[in-house]
Amino acid sequence: MKNGVKLLLYWGAYVLICLLFIETGYGQSRSLVTGTVVNEANKPLAGVTVNADENGNQAQRQTTATDANGMFRFTDLKVGIPYNLSFTYLGYHPQELPEFIVKSGDNNSVLIRMKISEATNLSEVVVVGYGTQKKQNITGSIATVKAEDLTDVASPNVGSLLQGKVAGLEVSNSSGQPGAMPKVKVRGISSISASQVPIWVVDGVIQHDVPNLNPQDIESISVLKDAASAALYGSRGANGVIVVTTKAAKAGITTVNFSGKTGISVFNTGQFNVMNSQQLYDFWSAFPNTKDIPSWFNSSLTDVNTDWIAMGTQHGVVQDYNLSVSGGTDKTRVYAAGNYFQEKGTVKGMVYDRFTGRLNLDQKLGDKITFSPKLFASYTKTDNRQHDINALFTYLPWDRPYDDKGNVINAQAAGSGWRGRDLSNYYYDLQWNYTQGNRYNAMVNLDFSYKILPFLEFKSTNNLTYLVDKGLIYTDPQSISGQADNGRIKNSNAYRTTRFSNQMLTFNKTFGLHSLNALAAYEYNDYKYDDNSATGIGIVSGITVLSGASKASGVTGTANHYAFQSMLMNANYSYDDRYVLQASFRRDGSSRFGSNTKYGNFFSFSGAWNIHREAFFDSSTVNFLRLKAAYGGVGNTPETLYPQYELFSVNAQYNGTPTVFPSALGNKNLTWEKSYSTNIGVETGLFDRLNLTLELYRKNTSDLLHFVPLPDVSGYKGYWDNIGRVMNKGAELTIDAKLVRGAAFSWDLGFNLGINRNKVMELYGGSRQINGNQVIEEGNDINTWYMRKWMGVNAENGTPQWEIIDNKTGEKSLTGNYAAASLQKVGRATPDYFGGISTKMNYNHFYLTANMAFTKGIQVYNAGRELFDSDGAYATYNQMDLKSGWSRWTADHTNATHPQALFGGNNRSNGTSSRYLEDGSYLRLRNVTLGYKWTGKMLERLKVKGINTNISIDNIFTITNYSGIDPEAAASGGTTSPYPLPKRIMFGLDIQF
Repeated sequence: MKNGVKLLLYWGAYVLICLLFIETGYGQSRSLVTGTVVNEANKPLAGVTVNADENGNQAQRQTTATDANGMFRFTDLKVGIPYNLSFTYLGYHPQELPEFIVKSGDNNSVLIRMKISEATNLSEVVVVGYGTQKKQNITGSIATVKAEDLTDVASPNVGSLLQGKVAGLEVSNSSGQPGAMPKVKVRGISSISASQVPIWVVDGVIQHDVPNLNPQDIESISVLKDAASAALYGSRGANGVIVVTTKAAKAGITTVNFSGKTGISVFNTGQFNVMNSQQLYDFWSAFPNTKDIPSWFNSSLTDVNTDWIAMGTQHGVVQDYNLSVSGGTDKTRVYAAGNYFQEKGTVKGMVYDRFTGRLNLDQKLGDKITFSPKLFASYTKTDNRQHDINALFTYLPWDRPYDDKGNVINAQAAGSGWRGRDLSNYYYDLQWNYTQGNRYNAMVNLDFSYKILPFLEFKSTNNLTYLVDKGLIYTDPQSISGQADNGRIKNSNAYRTTRFSNQMLTFNKTFGLHSLNALAAYEYNDYKYDDNSATGIGIVSGITVLSGASKASGVTGTANHYAFQSMLMNANYSYDDRYVLQASFRRDGSSRFGSNTKYGNFFSFSGAWNIHREAFFDSSTVNFLRLKAAYGGVGNTPETLYPQYELFSVNAQYNGTPTVFPSALGNKNLTWEKSYSTNIGVETGLFDRLNLTLELYRKNTSDLLHFVPLPDVSGYKGYWDNIGRVMNKGAELTIDAKLVRGAAFSWDLGFNLGINRNKVMELYGGSRQINGNQVIEEGNDINTWYMRKWMGVNAENGTPQWEIIDNKTGEKSLTGNYAAASLQKVGRATPDYFGGISTKMNYNHFYLTANMAFTKGIQVYNAGRELFDSDGAYATYNQMDLKSGWSRWTADHTNATHPQALFGGNNRSNGTSSRYLEDGSYLRLRNVTLGYKWTGKMLERLKVKGINTNISIDNIFTITNYSGIDPEAAASGGTTSPYPLPKRIMFGLDIQF
């Protein structure tokens, strides 16, 4: 502990020294030069690089950058000496002010207006795999999201912030619980049993899972979607790559930034509502089988009308505070930042806290060596005393949590009068029981580069990541769930260490009209994990230490590891920035395969043609026009870590003696899952206002990794093998339009659309595989629903109907017998298309932004309706209000969507069938932000560089026909009682000193 404190003190001292000792010059008489840089709409541009070259000599250059108000200053330019002032900013024409003579005094002020240029925008540098490239030289499918687009929605998770912002990137938030992680997919699903999620790369380091980053620390995110862009990651890039670059300080300018957001969240059930006491009483009163209804059913039940949802939910509170310091000289640059995020959930009892800290240093040691250490640490704490969200929807309004004296009712006690199905009042156990989690994560990079020659550089990236996860589950002896064991506590500990090292040699040189950049590297990455847990039973109330338990129970522990080593090469050639060729190769070795197939080779070839740079191209309408094409292969590994070995289980006993028995067969010939994809794209800019990108792709995945089950008589559960093929194809469209460009008002609009189709091309032996309510079968979508087909209500008697298909003739008929109905394919859970819409408006110092996300054509199974819309089968659960347009069969109303309700159910009408398969399409307004950027004398009085105040609202509305709580959660599989995404209003303040 003492060593850790010393280390933090050393780091802190180093940061202070770097920030305080800024180089200054002395000698000749000097003067102050100031200025402001604005765009065509007279809006200040922050971050413009300003160079002052004495006598036009770049060797005697001073550099600074504009602040949040577009202002810059040089404090020590020599009087009477001509300087060449140059201004550069991504996406704008560079500007020059040659032979600017510095005068004595303070009358040295300039105003620079920079003009945006789509062609210049092609020179923007974009982070790609293992390096950077100009946009005009990119041959693969890469989308970039900038830092300013990641600060709208209030979320601690970076993945959530990408929703609707990248064509082909499908992000689904399955839960609104604080700290919940979204599901992220790039260009569909390419595997059945191997990983289906993209890998994350942070500052060149491949992550084990989604990184727990502070969004405010991010400079940009690049999404690599095709083989040409992801092939350099080989077996790690089969499902796409998300590359995160964190912020670095700029030389010549020191800034201190504080940002704070706070607001409230509101529980949001969408169109879903359950019955109140009177509605439920009327529903029961309509049951025709009165003899089956419990004797306690009478009108006095309506005297109690408990709103369980209102009692178990609250206005949650969100707080997000950031403080960063950035600055330095040409030799030393420092970025340091800290963040605190807290969210109290809209369901009572859940608190999520996260602290993060980051330190990024860049220290030049002479002209050749740059030392770039990075340190990131986070601490996450969860305190879970959350109310039972399933109970909020299922508990009867006739029951109540407290008696007349305010005591919590024990539903299982004699005379409790509890009516609900499970005789459970979760309030009773919630008096004592809870869980807690603490996660510590530290990432340390020791990176450096050595410039061997002006065009040849060695780069070394070295990372160690250490994670500790501690958990506590406390069950009090007074609680119902603790009575059998006289209370229990469970402590769990998990430890994970990952190491990453990449040693790279880069070449970058221009020969006249020819330019070539290339790299060759060796990479090693390993992972080690172990955990342990123990349960102690028989405790005194309040004891949370295992030694306080009277007896040990349930001691468990696991340990596993894996390793990758790789060699990779890449080359990019460009002629006159017109013709671009790229080739890459990677050879991966993985510990997850046997000696016969331990190594796999992956490659890509791609090219681009910048047509607008041809001599024959002369258009005042088309600013730029590019064509690109790519082909390449990437791989995938099994989720299990030891498929090549014959495995035995040792976690059983016989008469107190440990036993060993077979578990899985090994397969030394198991090989890599391989995906080969083709990507064709066209990019164009029109009228200096409109950018269009259209891409078409096709991806074929072969040697699918799958666990093959074996009969029990074999003694083994099964083995891993390569058994099939899947094909994905699709199209992606991105449109960015500058609709209005005026002196006072500007308006930008963005749109992206992704379409993906997948098909299972081959399976082992051609046999289909049943996976719950879905089937995987050759010629069909990998997400095909497989269940009985609902055929509505029999108008004559109000009973349910399903479809029968004769196996021999294919003839179709109706049946009221659920068991006799045919299992068949009834739809797919893959959307027709998905995407996002964004807009930005500026009027003087006001700005307004909004973004939407949409999904169309996805079919989701609303499993909750088996309980809430059960036609009386689950009568002692509360029931849902029927959606507008739905109706229930009665003798007077026979043309109905719902069968007659009977106590105990109507012929299994609530059984799994396409009755509960719904259209999960939705359009969600994810965020609207209104803000004001303060300028002028107020900033001078407050002695700050910039102030930005704003108000934002998340998840304002969702347009959908889905009858459940949240269509987005349903698309991710959460359909019974999901935790819905809350509506949220936030107030923000940003100050730059």
